Amino acid sequence: MNILKKHSVIALSYFLLITLLGVLLRCFSVIEIDFNYRHIVHAHSHIALLGWVYTAFMILIYKLYLKKANIERKYLRVFWSTQFTIIGMLVTFPFTGYALFSIVFSSLFIIASYFFGYLVFKYTPKELKKTNSYKCIQLALWYMIISSIGPWALGAIMNTLGESSSWYRNAIYFYLHFQYNGWFILGLVGLLLRVFELKGLYIPRKVFKPFFLLFNIGIIVTFLISILWMKLGYVINVIAGIGGLFQIIAFTILLKEIHKQKEQLLNAFSNVLVLVFKTVVILFVIKLAMQIIGMIPYLAQVVSSYIDFVIGYIHWIFLGIVSLSLLGFLELYKYLQLTKRMVVMYLLVFLITEVLIFYKGIVVWRNLNLSYYFNHYLLFASMLFLVLITYLFVKQLRS
Repeated sequence: MNILKKHSVIALSYFLLITLLGVLLRCFSVIEIDFNYRHIVHAHSHIALLGWVYTAFMILIYKLYLKKANIERKYLRVFWSTQFTIIGMLVTFPFTGYALFSIVFSSLFIIASYFFGYLVFKYTPKELKKTNSYKCIQLALWYMIISSIGPWALGAIMNTLGESSSWYRNAIYFYLHFQYNGWFILGLVGLLLRVFELKGLYIPRKVFKPFFLLFNIGIIVTFLISILWMKLGYVINVIAGIGGLFQIIAFTILLKEIHKQKEQLLNAFSNVLVLVFKTVVILFVIKLAMQIIGMIPYLAQVVSSYIDFVIGYIHWIFLGIVSLSLLGFLELYKYLQLTKRMVVMYLLVFLITEVLIFYKGIVVWRNLNLSYYFNHYLLFASMLFLVLITYLFVKQLRS
């Protein structure tokens, strides 16, 4: 079996594990479980971001930028070192939460991610470094590195100011923002543009430059959305709104250029991948709209006060935009098998869980009565997700 296909099975196994942990988290509100809920939350979030998503990105970036650089041994050393740290987090976080060994493993992961960034920066062939796609991947990796300032700062903040400090909350938000909106989103754009380049489809420089500039200004400035809960004044809301507007303009510029090459794209990709691409575009447009809405002072306070809105938004990006895109890219290179029916089922289950999560947020916010069986419905939806990812995982093993 191809090495990268084996690695894809490992990445997918993490996806299966986080859906299993997600079901376990839903069980806490239905039955009594003698386990620490927060420890499972920490395990769930770390394996989601650092196991499934990061491993899938490693595979795809190596495939598209480093495969011809003849550094397979170096890549494998970094890959397996990274897997060691992920397994370490998997066996420590559920039982200890944030404690000595889990912190050691998560710190080692960050260091391993630096080495992966170094491989990409150093060994990407010179001709690829001139491409639009590499510029996106390069900056995405820098956002990944910048995001690690948050975790490094947490130790000092906990020892001096404590977990109740606003700095503690903002350090976590800093990490999540530059992971989700910087590393993940710009990384996906880079992968997409590289796939286009390999298919002979190019974004002109005069289109790429304004897109790249506005989109990245937007990424940096929209971090302010994460600190709106501090009520620093309407000026911060306005600046954050400008950042969100920049991202909308940038995405419109890119989308208009892609639309011009619509016929070539339809001929270059399978129906499954076209469905994935169209769906992700719609989900990303909605994500941009949610950003703008979340900058309205009253609504910004509502969102920060009710955790279900935050969870729904994070899941929208993680499950809807990032995970679906990564599954599509892995399907493109036949590292897994994805069918149109599976994509439709994935979207259906995803939307059911999102509706339930946001519904709960609205009910709690408006002080309405939540159905007695609501948690059962949410558990059932999570179990459907588990069944779907299990089927996908077993299908890859059989192949």
